[in-house]
Amino acid sequence: MNEDIEDLVEETYDFIVNEEDEVMLLLYVRDGEPKDPAIEINAEDQSAVLYRNDEDSILLEHIPDDIFDSLHDADTLLVCELSREETEEETQIIYAYEADISL
Repeated sequence: MNEDIEDLVEETYDFIVNEEDEVMLLLYVRDGEPKDPAIEINAEDQSAVLYRNDEDSILLEHIPDDIFDSLHDADTLLVCELSREETEEETQIIYAYEADISL
């Protein structure tokens, strides 16, 4: 994989919401373990920044309205970091954690 494609894969993420209106963020695993994760929501442009640890943060842009509303009402966000595999069936959860939400 060339470097540009690797960067795109690393920045790929998705949100899912369960029946209780709880949001989960899915993204590919990144270097370093999560430590004291937090997510800061920006209501002006419906974006957020996930702080995984002291050295790694992820900008989450263009968050859909329904996801943003659910995040705005929550105290924490469940985050699952997934392995990069050839097929979806081989993908594993490497890290699963809660990030405190601040507005």
